[in-house]
Amino acid sequence: MNYLFENQNITKSLESYIKENKSLHEHFEINFNRIKPKNRCGFLSIENENYFIIPKISNKEEQNLNIFIYMLLKAYDIKISNPDIANLQNTNFKYLELFIRFFADSLLHELKRGIYKTYITREENLKVLRGKYLIEKNFQNFYHMNIYCEFDEFSTDNELNKFFLYAIKIFKRYSSYSNLHKCDSVFDEVYYSHIDINRINFKFDRLNQRFEKSYEIAMMILKKLSPLVNNSTQKSFAFLFDMSEVFEKFIGNLYKEIDSSTLLQCERNFGNLKLKPDIKTETQIIDTKYKLVKNKDDLKTHDKYQMFTYGINFNIRDTILLYPKHILDVDEDLRLGKDYNLVNLKIKSIDLKFEDDGYKEYTEEIKNRLEKMNEF
Repeated sequence: MNYLFENQNITKSLESYIKENKSLHEHFEINFNRIKPKNRCGFLSIENENYFIIPKISNKEEQNLNIFIYMLLKAYDIKISNPDIANLQNTNFKYLELFIRFFADSLLHELKRGIYKTYITREENLKVLRGKYLIEKNFQNFYHMNIYCEFDEFSTDNELNKFFLYAIKIFKRYSSYSNLHKCDSVFDEVYYSHIDINRINFKFDRLNQRFEKSYEIAMMILKKLSPLVNNSTQKSFAFLFDMSEVFEKFIGNLYKEIDSSTLLQCERNFGNLKLKPDIKTETQIIDTKYKLVKNKDDLKTHDKYQMFTYGINFNIRDTILLYPKHILDVDEDLRLGKDYNLVNLKIKSIDLKFEDDGYKEYTEEIKNRLEKMNEF
């Protein structure tokens, strides 16, 4: 396994491949001198070589990898035990496999309770009348022996199931997991079609809400997974995550365990002003910034203005700007405004490094650090 670090130059042997694959350009900063991942971490499988892009949190490569995996599991609310992580099959795709397995297990669990069905409106030319008689079509074909009719059918061939079937077909290219094949067989009466995941916006209700978690995991995998063009028979792909998103979701889900009033991405309109803080509780607003902060000059003034705007409009006067610890241990207490327009702002960095290798132990330790930080 080859290790690369985010925001650091990649090896020369990879540069030409990344330049030739335009699908990778959004994940890398390409200049005249070198190429480096821009706040992206994850897995690259290129022909016969495998690469992990990992965050630079610890001085140990494997520990950085473990921390990254633990952050992903908590960020996307994937419940898996330490033995399950350790016992994953030693395949080239094992970390993509982890997410595919979780999706398949989650979906199969719900399918065993019953496949989702909806009423689908169909038009057919039948021997006997079924549903609504289509006058215009029948007059156009007056001498035809059959009857054009429109009817509702309680069917599995609906948009949600089509999405799941599309996702399963793609995941089967990278995994031979048995539960994935079992899910595929359940959708045998669903018509397969290509799905544009950038346009899909499925609404869940009380009848299909139990499938929402499987849907979210499938969407996450599909958005992060990029097949790559190559001249080899080996599958080449990228499975990369924006660390700003991972850090935000990781911290947000830990806050939900600390404070039951926590809301993530709580969007509200104040006149023509739309605000959406990362994390909001009844008493605090927290915004995460996944940036390399080397000194106080790296703390942007507009970030302070943003927190002041949040505090005044949401009427929550205790706010936190939270960065991952890099070189400088950031710890500033600021008072923005005065009197009735006073907003307290803490600018903090959290150390994501922890020596214990266990997932539960790691998340509990980071949660404890956040709880200590919360005291105004």
